[in-house]
Amino acid sequence: MHAVVMQSLEEYLAGALEPAAQRTVDAHLNACESCRTEIRSMQEVSLCFGSLRSEEPIVPGAGFYARVRQQVESRHPTPSVASLLGLDFAFGRRLVFSSLLTLAVLGGYFVSRETAYSTGPSPETVMAQQESPSFDSAPAQDNMLVSLTAYEH
Repeated sequence: MHAVVMQSLEEYLAGALEPAAQRTVDAHLNACESCRTEIRSMQEVSLCFGSLRSEEPIVPGAGFYARVRQQVESRHPTPSVASLLGLDFAFGRRLVFSSLLTLAVLGGYFVSRETAYSTGPSPETVMAQQESPSFDSAPAQDNMLVSLTAYEH
């Protein structure tokens, strides 16, 4: 649909447009068949939904609330694995959080203290590779890696 109708479509269908805006939308609808068809179909859908609404209020029968309360009180919660083990949900959350925190701290410690593996070639090795005749013929990515490694140390 066109912008003039789309901007005020909800108010138009509800009949809540100001007179100037109402005249603008009506003028557009008089000139545009596709918008008239679209508005008519929306009004038909609105009438269909309106016909589904009941005119009389729904009042629950006598004792309805008492029966609902009785059924709710008579139901027993089904036991879960945590309740069978005697674990409280809050305790379980704390246990999981503390386990993850311990894992993060220990992992960080072990990673920072690892010395068995070298981090890359030594600066002497990098310099020797740069002076070799095969350095110029190597692909550019390898040269870049060697150069970056040289500046890293």
